[in-house]
Amino acid sequence: MQKKYNNILVIQTAFTGDVILGTSVLETLHDTLPEANISYLVRKGNEGLLSSHPFLKETLVWDKSNGKIKNLWKMARIIRSHRYDLVINLQRFATSGLMAAYSGTKEIRGFDKNPMSFLFHKKFPHSLEDGRHEIERNFGLIQDITTRLVKPRLYPTPAHREKVKRNKPYICLAPASVWHTKQWPAEHWAQLIRILSDEIDIVLTGGKGDAELCRQIISSSGKEIENAAGKYNLLESAALIEHAEVTVSNDSAPVHLASALNAPVIEIYCSTVPKFGFYPLSDRMQIAETEEELICRPCGVHGKRACPLGHFRCATEIHPEKIAAYVRSFYTLA
Repeated sequence: MQKKYNNILVIQTAFTGDVILGTSVLETLHDTLPEANISYLVRKGNEGLLSSHPFLKETLVWDKSNGKIKNLWKMARIIRSHRYDLVINLQRFATSGLMAAYSGTKEIRGFDKNPMSFLFHKKFPHSLEDGRHEIERNFGLIQDITTRLVKPRLYPTPAHREKVKRNKPYICLAPASVWHTKQWPAEHWAQLIRILSDEIDIVLTGGKGDAELCRQIISSSGKEIENAAGKYNLLESAALIEHAEVTVSNDSAPVHLASALNAPVIEIYCSTVPKFGFYPLSDRMQIAETEEELICRPCGVHGKRACPLGHFRCATEIHPEKIAAYVRSFYTLA
């Protein structure tokens, strides 16, 4: 007999892309348990992704930036007061495990890589080497509750879409990443702009912290194109990507924004590889990576601040002409 869950919390306090992929768990649970109250705990800064979500009961926000430990216990007490039937911890760090463990919930599920997993009622393996997508690994936490995996989804409103509306076809370029070795080189982005800017409008997108990189790339390209980095909030950025002919991105959050709206996307892999399971889920997608066999690649799961060997060939050997050809395959202009 199926256990009844009325009040569920999903925890994902990592980066924006992880939160987007975690919405697959929300969609999957709602598909099977439409009457359940589902809440989502995210780190401060990512709550905007969920501002117009149609079936989330509540978005809990943990502020890591101001008194991390103090706010950790404050959030743990809030979670405990909600008396959840089920807590699902997608995050693999100890802090999320502590919050889950302190919840007083009768059933806590999470990954065995979490240092606090010995306090979970059910724990499951998580491997980046098996080639499964991250949403499949997350689905493993609830596959005894439901048998139908639903893709991630975001919900931009008509107002979000109206704010980013353009009158001409355009493509989005998202050149930034938290990790340097995930970033295709700035000079390659500039060359891609020079190749394509006479054919189609180009919009550079990203967060406020990416605006200067985008400005430098535009300046280097010698072309006058739009720098929208920092101009829009997360759901507005999602709407911008949704209506682009295609978005070109590093292995970073814009790929997952595109996936959550089934928007066309090209993902450029530099130091990381598709088998880690963060590749696009859109129906129309393309993966770009070096064809050269490099014994040093991948050099890490999340990327590094700089190439450990100094040559960065995993990125420099992906030529702009190749990416331009991929881009052209996504649209036909009169």
